[in-house]
Amino acid sequence: MRKKLFLSTLAIVLLTLALSILAVELVFRQQFSNYLTQTAEATLNELPGRLEAAYQGNGHWDKTQLTNLGQLLPLGGELTLLDPRDRLIETIANPMNTMMSDTSQGMMGMGMGMGGYSAPTWKTKTFNLADAHGPIGTAVIRYPSASPALNPRDRSFTSAVFRSLLLAGGLALLLGVLLSYWMSRKVSSPLLRLTQAAYRIGQGHLEERVSFATDDEIGRLATAFNAMADNLKGQERLRKQMTADIAHELRTPLTSMRSFVEAFQDGVLPPDAENLAALNEEIDRLVDLASDLKDLNVAEIGALTINSEPVALDAILSKVVRNLSPLLQEKEITVTWEPPEPGHEVTLNGDSRLLTRLFYNLIQNAYKYSEAGGSIAIRLQKSPDFVQVQIRDCGIGIPDADLPNIFERFYRADKSRSRETGGTGIGLALVKQIATLHQGSVAAESKLGQGSTFTVRLPLERQGTKKQRLPLPQSDPDPKDSRPAL
Repeated sequence: MRKKLFLSTLAIVLLTLALSILAVELVFRQQFSNYLTQTAEATLNELPGRLEAAYQGNGHWDKTQLTNLGQLLPLGGELTLLDPRDRLIETIANPMNTMMSDTSQGMMGMGMGMGGYSAPTWKTKTFNLADAHGPIGTAVIRYPSASPALNPRDRSFTSAVFRSLLLAGGLALLLGVLLSYWMSRKVSSPLLRLTQAAYRIGQGHLEERVSFATDDEIGRLATAFNAMADNLKGQERLRKQMTADIAHELRTPLTSMRSFVEAFQDGVLPPDAENLAALNEEIDRLVDLASDLKDLNVAEIGALTINSEPVALDAILSKVVRNLSPLLQEKEITVTWEPPEPGHEVTLNGDSRLLTRLFYNLIQNAYKYSEAGGSIAIRLQKSPDFVQVQIRDCGIGIPDADLPNIFERFYRADKSRSRETGGTGIGLALVKQIATLHQGSVAAESKLGQGSTFTVRLPLERQGTKKQRLPLPQSDPDPKDSRPAL
């Protein structure tokens, strides 16, 4: 890329320089030719007065003075002097005519020409000459319409101008080459560093970063690249944590099941109804974990779609609170929830089953992290464009460092909690996916030791058409876990 950029910039400089020199040369030649022509015209207008002065000074025509006056003629010009009866007195030419003619012939013999000497057109001027006694003759001047710059001073001047023009062009070309090289390095070097950094990240070195002090497009590209690298590093950390969490979630019930089976085999425990129920509970944990993973994966890959229909949101909240009442009463948790009065129900377009799952997960999450005797407040607000549901608990709260990650799969703010007390870490991730599918959002606020508040905002009018959702595996809810199946 550096080579292409350098060559393209250099080509632009060369083309601009060539056009500039050509334009200056054409303009200069034209203007200088006009200047010479105007000078020659002015000199010719003075010539009658000089001829009359030469005649009056002698009382007759002096050949020497006439020859000297020939120097005033334009190059290539010729003056014919006639008496009052139109008889030829003298023919005068510029002395340079003979020298230029000889030089031109010599150069023609050597294969060279005196370009510009032969005039394409000629002009003629006639002046009537007189003194105090009357007419003394007529001067007929024939001269080129455009004066060639062939006298030594003109040629020296034009040569000096074009030498200066070529020198300036050479300096401009040198500066253009240096500028092209500098610009190509300035643009390509950061891109090369970005390419190398991207290659290293592709090799797994996620700590690679690039830094540029500029605030241009390259600097903004570097900032976006670093943000992408930070996100990849965070995703890699979450992936490793997810792998460890899945291994832990699988190992715990499997270890318990193996212990039961070995105890049955060794006769340590009898395979009675109580022990078989405990073994079946561990199997249910594995089934629930597989179901949670399946639900979240289907939602994240976009295979989970919404069967949009009018849904009474307050009715869904009331149903979830009613289903969780046995668990809430067992823990002596007070729920503050006042449904709208009849006739003021909050209705929106959405999927009833998915929304039930969303609010079930949030309220169950508040239940799990609330101490015995605590409280949960549910508040429903409606605006012209959206509806907002706040679920606030007085539980242990979430540390500030963990708050941005709580909607990631398998993430737990309290790493010491087991699945039995803290869940699988999938519930909130599924909440976020369901809210996103409804073109809404979910946010969390929390203070450690003071509880947490989850806010769900859903639009009252969703854009798009109704879709048939893909069926997901359903299972009968656990007596102690009345979570609705998707």
